[in-house]
Amino acid sequence: MTNTPADEAPRWLDEEERHAWLGLVGILRRLEHALDAQLRDEGLTHFEYGVMAALSEAPQRELRMSSLAAFAEGSLSRLSQVVARLERKGYAQRRPDPADGRYTLATLTDEGYEKIVSTAPGHVAEVRRLVFDPLTKAQVKQLGHIGQRILHTIAPDPCDADRG
Repeated sequence: MTNTPADEAPRWLDEEERHAWLGLVGILRRLEHALDAQLRDEGLTHFEYGVMAALSEAPQRELRMSSLAAFAEGSLSRLSQVVARLERKGYAQRRPDPADGRYTLATLTDEGYEKIVSTAPGHVAEVRRLVFDPLTKAQVKQLGHIGQRILHTIAPDPCDADRG
């Protein structure tokens, strides 16, 4: 699928754009692997860590699976597989939502909470080392703005329509 009509010439990337694009692609490909490697000693993947972190910050350490999937930027089927692994490790539980049985709640167990608390310092240190330490404060601010602009282009926030 393309946004370029068939009769229009493609807008090729210029050298500066190409350089920036290849840098971003390199980050996307390598950062997840680097974070997975750091968490491997803890027995977690970066995706599992993200799911547990989201649950740890939720009220009662509990979220609907559909909300958790959106937060984790993963499909419901992938999330279901990951939560099943976390259940086997004793870090999470699933149960029907008592407010609406069509939904399933995922809950971070006490053991899961202890795991995320013990794992977080090393993970944050690695994120800091890989992403923030090489940047100036101004670059960190720019990175935040750039990331938000790109994310908004990929998936606009439906709440923005209400802000008019």
